[in-house]
Amino acid sequence: MTSSRGPYAKGVAKRAELLRAVLAVIARHGYRKTSTRELAAAAGLSEAGMLHYFGSKEKLFEAVLRARDEADLERFDVDDSIEGLAVVIRHNRTVPGLVQLYSTFSAEAGDPEHHAHDFFVDRYAHLRAALADAVRARQAAGTFTPTADPDAIATLLIAVSDGLQIQSQYNLTTNPGDLFDHLLTLLTTPPRNS
Repeated sequence: MTSSRGPYAKGVAKRAELLRAVLAVIARHGYRKTSTRELAAAAGLSEAGMLHYFGSKEKLFEAVLRARDEADLERFDVDDSIEGLAVVIRHNRTVPGLVQLYSTFSAEAGDPEHHAHDFFVDRYAHLRAALADAVRARQAAGTFTPTADPDAIATLLIAVSDGLQIQSQYNLTTNPGDLFDHLLTLLTTPPRNS
């Protein structure tokens, strides 16, 4: 049985506190424009003290992405993963620095040697499965086109979401959330006339 007291619990709590501070700074300023020294200062630590909790700058940024996903799940608690993804896409307009970090790291992590490769493999697998289940549920309810392959649609929804995040960094004039909603409208089965 693990104790919730002592140095380990304090370390876990301090790490969570650091992640909240780092998330806020990166969300506002981006990770390329912010040094680890500035991140540490925002968290009230030295650079070495902050990296002690994560091991390296790269592992810190991976932890930030994990924390972002956890915060999004808590903030946007919805039963339908497709709706959840739509809400996150809209929210991402308010955190351009995190979008920049995510876009950069997801591209770099395509290399199996990248420290965050397994994180993205697992993240995409879980997200694809949840979205495919949501497609199936909508198909069963008669609100989504029945001819669509749920796994293919799930992969395409992720591709659209990631692509919109990348495009949003280049002054995309249309709201990414509106574009995603338009795609969902195209996949929605119109109600049958009785």
